[in-house]
Amino acid sequence: MGTLATESIPGTEPAAESKAATTAAATSLPAAVKSMRPETRRSTSGLRATDVYAAVGAAAASLSITGLLYTRLTGFTGFVGFVVIAYVLFIGLYALLISFDESGPAVRDRIVSAFVHSMGVLLLIALVSVVLYTLWEARRALPHMNFFIEDMTNAGPLEPLSVGGIRHAVIGTLIQIALALAVTVPAGLLCAVFLNEVPGRYARFVRTIVEAMTALPSVVAGLFIYALAIVALGVDKSGLAASLAITVMMLPIVIRASDVVIRLVPGTLREASYALGAPRWRTAWHVVLPTARSGLTTSVILGTARGIGETSPVLLTAGVTTVTNLNPLSGPMISLPLATFQFVKSPEQTFIDRGFGTAATLLLLVLVLFVIARVIGGRGPGQLTRRQLHRKVLGSRKDLRRIEGRRSTEQLSTALAQEPTRSEQ
Repeated sequence: MGTLATESIPGTEPAAESKAATTAAATSLPAAVKSMRPETRRSTSGLRATDVYAAVGAAAASLSITGLLYTRLTGFTGFVGFVVIAYVLFIGLYALLISFDESGPAVRDRIVSAFVHSMGVLLLIALVSVVLYTLWEARRALPHMNFFIEDMTNAGPLEPLSVGGIRHAVIGTLIQIALALAVTVPAGLLCAVFLNEVPGRYARFVRTIVEAMTALPSVVAGLFIYALAIVALGVDKSGLAASLAITVMMLPIVIRASDVVIRLVPGTLREASYALGAPRWRTAWHVVLPTARSGLTTSVILGTARGIGETSPVLLTAGVTTVTNLNPLSGPMISLPLATFQFVKSPEQTFIDRGFGTAATLLLLVLVLFVIARVIGGRGPGQLTRRQLHRKVLGSRKDLRRIEGRRSTEQLSTALAQEPTRSEQ
């Protein structure tokens, strides 16, 4: 039997050998041929040199043709018309140049890609233009240190920029946003968790209301708080009333953004937590919220950016003042957007400069808050700070000492229990 197992069947061995030789010849190359073919790196980038050349050529040709139309062939004038005609010509010329080397679907793909990228560049240019223009117009007010540490108590319409400042507006904005966040953050996050963790008809109804409130005009929120708090309840125009109006504007933004972020948490994490016996509230607290922490921080930033720049609700509920008010429960309390609105209404150039300086300060304040929020919430789930890691190491060492002490105690008790037996022997 062993001899039969090791012998090959007659007529099959040559066929197997020829098949192996054919496979080796088809899948391998001689060493000399391999040495003649150097290894080349394959580019995986979607951007090619021909696309760049086509885009540059189309841009140069469109600008040249548009310039010829505006200066020689027609009587067109205006910067906006020049840009629109040049852009339309650019898209057409770019499609023409791409069609020489690509097929129809590839040409359409390149045209859509060029359109999307150009719209992104347009939005970026608009944003940068607004920021740079505001900073440029604020160049006369920002260098004065008194602009940040004084209020407008002693500054009249004809006073120079060396007198007066926006201290009262900065403090008022911080107080109003702090009060609004104290209500918005817990209420918004709790509502977002409810919408995702407790599905049902009521959750769908609440989501519909939140989506409707997202498009609520700011002046309606101001009128609502004015009618409810100031007219009906008799509350004076103050920082508290303004913070309530800002809360109405911030709350749907925070809820909607947090709802979208929590939806992105994988369902397997919830299922694993439920399988380990954790209740629903503990799963939401220890699994869902830590996983979506960065996104939730971003949602709070969006709500803060919406609330910190509101003017209409504050105009109806906060009142206007030129002095610093630290009490949000009584007396008018002005904010940075409202101060900007009041400054630029004046025909005096010094007040207009103060208005642009106030707007630039608002931009810088939003930037600082954004950086702080990203530093706090930018860590991933489970990623600890140095202090938390040090505390965890100390706790592990403490647990190790306790385990070793318990082990030594058990060994000592075992030795003491065995000692009478040895003495008897």
